[in-house]
Amino acid sequence: MKKRFIVFIFFVISFSLAKSQKVNPSLLKDTWTANWITAPGAPAKTYGVYYFRKKIWLTEKPDSFIVHVSADNRYVLLINEKFVSLGPARNDLSHWNFETVDIAPYLINGNNIIAATVWNEGEYRPEAQISNRTGFLMQGNTKEEETINTNTSWKCYKNNAYTPLTGGIGYNTYYVSGPGEVVDMNKMPDGWMKNDFNDDAWPNAARVGWRGGTPKGAVDIADWMLVPSTLPPMELRVQRFAAVRKTEGITIPEGFPATQKSITIPANTKATFLLDQSFYTNAYPELDFSKGKDAGILLTYAEALFNEKPDGPGKTFKKGNRNEIEGKIISGRKDSIISNGKDNQYYSTLSWRTFRYVEIKVTTKDESLIINDIYSLFTGYPFQLNATFDAKDKILDKIFEVGWRTARSCAWETYMDCPYYEQLQYIGDTRIQALVSLYNSGDDRLVRNAITQMDHSRMAEGITLSRHPSFSPQQIPTFSLWYIGMVNDYWMYRGDAAFVKDKLQGTRDVLWFFNKYQNAEGSLRNVPYWIYTDWVEGKTGWPGGVGPIGKDGSSSLLDFQLLWALQVAAKLETELGLPAIANEYQKKALQLQQTIQRNYWSADKKLYADTKDKDRYSQHANTLAILTNTIKGTAATDLAKKLISDRSLAPASIYFKYYLHMALIKAGLGNDYLKWLDKWKENIEMGLTTWAEISEIDNARSDCHAWGSSPNIEFFRTVLGIDSDAPGFKKVKIEPHLGDLKNVNGIMPHPNGTISANYQFQNGKWNIELTLPEKNFGRFIWEGKTYPLKPGTNNFNL
Repeated sequence: MKKRFIVFIFFVISFSLAKSQKVNPSLLKDTWTANWITAPGAPAKTYGVYYFRKKIWLTEKPDSFIVHVSADNRYVLLINEKFVSLGPARNDLSHWNFETVDIAPYLINGNNIIAATVWNEGEYRPEAQISNRTGFLMQGNTKEEETINTNTSWKCYKNNAYTPLTGGIGYNTYYVSGPGEVVDMNKMPDGWMKNDFNDDAWPNAARVGWRGGTPKGAVDIADWMLVPSTLPPMELRVQRFAAVRKTEGITIPEGFPATQKSITIPANTKATFLLDQSFYTNAYPELDFSKGKDAGILLTYAEALFNEKPDGPGKTFKKGNRNEIEGKIISGRKDSIISNGKDNQYYSTLSWRTFRYVEIKVTTKDESLIINDIYSLFTGYPFQLNATFDAKDKILDKIFEVGWRTARSCAWETYMDCPYYEQLQYIGDTRIQALVSLYNSGDDRLVRNAITQMDHSRMAEGITLSRHPSFSPQQIPTFSLWYIGMVNDYWMYRGDAAFVKDKLQGTRDVLWFFNKYQNAEGSLRNVPYWIYTDWVEGKTGWPGGVGPIGKDGSSSLLDFQLLWALQVAAKLETELGLPAIANEYQKKALQLQQTIQRNYWSADKKLYADTKDKDRYSQHANTLAILTNTIKGTAATDLAKKLISDRSLAPASIYFKYYLHMALIKAGLGNDYLKWLDKWKENIEMGLTTWAEISEIDNARSDCHAWGSSPNIEFFRTVLGIDSDAPGFKKVKIEPHLGDLKNVNGIMPHPNGTISANYQFQNGKWNIELTLPEKNFGRFIWEGKTYPLKPGTNNFNL
């Protein structure tokens, strides 16, 4: 543990120093003097792990030494045996990230060794990992620092100890998060990163291409168009496993694995033990072991154990309570290590793994194997929880805790739908995740990164891709409509007119795409691609998440989503864009709203139907009717009550409940919000420590989808009532919906500081204290009456 803990300390120092430095402006417009390099003769696009070394001589330790680093697929950089940086943050070839690091703290007088591990997972790489070919790049910021530039003076080595462990995760499902590893420690070059290692036998590196590193816009053709990463380094933090839940063929010492204890597996033995982290995590497994010549160590990682293996026709994911292990089996991503018999061997995966449970299966040969220690190193986007919510209710506390863990588990160099199976940044997920980030942390860098990447993903037809980065393009046109909402969310909660205005052409292109499929009445017909709305399960299930489509290709679900996007886009154009475009959107929205009312409203049922046949109805269509003001006032309230009481409606999943709850609150039922959290309570009762992907928890494929973290928004926006009342959160609206709560308080981040709300019911009256940041004004709405709010503390006795 000590090795990696020291690594983490240096990592934090590296970040704080690097971010105070700026990239030399010439490196953002001119071709770099550094070359992309690879190992001579190495295949360009297939799996491989490579080591690079460079020795530089310094007559004195510099005060500053700034370098820019990138690779394809990934790199880890060490200087003088100390960990410095890893990356690059995922993006596409037209916006390939490089990291900027001031390496001066790691340099010494005399010889310095720069070492890098670079790996390309080739055809097995994660779906989210776009790639051109194997390569490594390092550029000094100025002439004085160019001695470190990558070129043919660097030494290199292909590490044949690594081969990909393919074949998926042991059952048939959509899994695209990369292969496992087979690592033969007998083939590992000992001490290659150490300063005294002799690399004379290593060949010199080979150049990739005919020009140096190329910043975006410098030339018309480039293998990678380089842009500076806008993200901080990912967090790395040591964590230990909580317990051993099962053993076979081995005795585990008391206290292991929560504390470091060695385990000896005798010669010619098969032993298995199951580790329980006790909560869901993304982490690098860290294994120290000795002896055991040619012993095999197999690690299997799982979110949960299965009652049956879901790999045959008709079989499903039956997981049961996630805390229970008896009678269950493990299946999942694997790594395999072969011991070389030496003391103090060390193994960690190149890429992090996702797990709650890890099974260790050891097979020894003629020598016993000693496991000196096993633990893990948590990784994720370095969000800090800067919000508190206290309702004196343990269940609500747990929902808040699980929601935050889920949001963190689905945030790395991009937002992710799920870290175990896909690691893909889908717009539908990301819109909710971004608001959780703003309400709970206040850090908007990953939000900006997501909006920018989605904008970059736009097709010639106008829509964004459904997910990006992704090397296989996928189109969900409805997600492009929610993207417009995501841009508006950023405008309302963070402002930055220049950033948002830059995205308006993209929102126009999205609506241009949909315009091609509107008939004379404005209704959509036969929209192509995957027109997903929600995972609806049960008797009213929607195959593939696609809602009912009428015989003529129309659907109220699609029309409503387009109407909502037109209304939001009209607002953005009014505030930031062109009045003529805003007027056009408003006209189109009004026409479409009238068409929806005419085509889909059932006077008998007092509901909006999914199709013109009026034979199928859903919470979704009627949710969107309220959110788009297609129905208002007491009629909207009556409709909202039917959304709760009418069990015949196709139900919203845990994802779409975000919009359902918004509609119910908008219609005046917000004081019941805390009564709508049964699905989240069921997740907790089933032993989940993150929110499952779908509502049928026992059958859930993914145990971690942050689109379920919407309570981490609504505890503040609905219960405490805190919301933006003007672009950039420049004005604050506070309209609480306390339900049965009598004592509740919370604090949330704001661009200018924090907002706090404290509600206490005492002696028949409410004592209310609301605190706004300096220079921020607002309004407080209580039982239909509005009170002004000034900066600082505002007290009410009502």
